[in-house]
Amino acid sequence: MACHEIAALRLGLMRILGINDDAERQHELSELGDSIREEGLVRSLSEAQDLSALRKFFEAAISGLEERVAKTPDSNTKLPYLKSLVILTKKVELDLRSHSESLTRFYRDLDEMHDFVHEIYPASPS
Repeated sequence: MACHEIAALRLGLMRILGINDDAERQHELSELGDSIREEGLVRSLSEAQDLSALRKFFEAAISGLEERVAKTPDSNTKLPYLKSLVILTKKVELDLRSHSESLTRFYRDLDEMHDFVHEIYPASPS
């Protein structure tokens, strides 16, 4: 369910960003319940060590949700709800990609700025 993926994503982001808020952590763990103990995407997402892994696990989790929706019969009363979860997770995926790309640009820009400074002020031999 998308709520689990969002909770796991928040736990992964907390780890990567260095957020040490025990109340928030406990809130997300309670949302996940027993699923956090099981091997799989939710657990991997919550334990991601970097943005690349976080994105990879979240995208895989979204694929699972999309497959579930595709297999759900039109007569199922939960189908509109499941489709709205796909929309929610897609928006989160786009935001995660945007932030990741923004940080990558920032990383590259730092190198460019460093080179620019040395163009203006060449490094003197030590």
